Amino acid sequence: MKNQEDKIKTTEKRKIVIAVTALNAIDSPGPGVAVIRAIRECPDFEARIIGLSYEALEPGLYMHDLVDKTYQIPYPSAGTDSLMGRLLYIHDIEQIDLIIPNFDAELFNFIKLRDKLKQMGIQTFLPDLDQFEARDKAKLYEFGKKHDLYVPADKIIYQTKDLVAAATEMGYPLVVKGKFYDAIIANTFEQAEKAFYKIQAKWGLPIIVQEFINGTEINIAALGDGEGNAISVIPMRKLYITDKGKAWAGITLDDDAYIDLARKFIEVTKWRGGCELEIMQTSDGKPYIMEVNPRFPAWIYLTAAAGQNQPASLVKMAMGEKLKPFTDYEVGKIFVRYAWDLITNIAEFQKISGTGEL
Repeated sequence: MKNQEDKIKTTEKRKIVIAVTALNAIDSPGPGVAVIRAIRECPDFEARIIGLSYEALEPGLYMHDLVDKTYQIPYPSAGTDSLMGRLLYIHDIEQIDLIIPNFDAELFNFIKLRDKLKQMGIQTFLPDLDQFEARDKAKLYEFGKKHDLYVPADKIIYQTKDLVAAATEMGYPLVVKGKFYDAIIANTFEQAEKAFYKIQAKWGLPIIVQEFINGTEINIAALGDGEGNAISVIPMRKLYITDKGKAWAGITLDDDAYIDLARKFIEVTKWRGGCELEIMQTSDGKPYIMEVNPRFPAWIYLTAAAGQNQPASLVKMAMGEKLKPFTDYEVGKIFVRYAWDLITNIAEFQKISGTGEL
């Protein structure tokens, strides 16, 4: 009888309550649903998934096969006190073990609250503020120069008249970018000015004006352990791009140069958590880092399909497990994103809208 009890104990899965943000599985999707899919496929633990949503029509919160319960949380602009108050309420009900935030704009608040959350028993696996700010779009060029990495020249501007100086220095076309999201290629001053106002209205100031680099776009999903080690690196080339520049299909690549580049970034920053390097490979072989997104990309489920489940690995490290770097993955693995109509009842929409819970 004792041996049988011991066997049951050793085979029993660890149960973990994981809260995940970015459930907006739309044409420009957040990473949340993909992160949850990857976590669900890991056989090493049993996860109860708590969705954290900002809006009542984020599709992920109605995917009941993926998300066990959803709570609305305040927008990042509301600040850390408002977020903390809401998380205290949710934690009192759900006893959260781990939070995985997946939006750039919300990461600052979660990083600031990391120590308080840990005192409550809630783990995170995020970069610290120095790491987070080092790869900021406004500082990326200086970061590249410091670490001998190819990064396009840029200028940080606050008014449209500064576009003239930027264009004189970089020439057209140039790229007008928001501090969190959005990038618009401009071929004339009029186009650049229009892009400036459009992005300012959505994301505020400053605006980044970046040198245009022509080449092949490559995206790299990477996971760092916080000690300089890259636990997983998967490069992907976009096969189909939407009008918003988002990957609608992509394929895993076998290229040591991309893997080495991501490993170098993880090493010099001692990055903790997931990130995505957006690379433009020029015709003469130079890999320019266009952006470093400080969280998992929306296509992160491809890493699980290719044999390196980055979200599940993050969960394990966040819960104290030491992992060795992955060495192999399936090359030529393709993802094709698709859309479908998710049917729900008006009562569910009313519930999340009225009570903030579903």
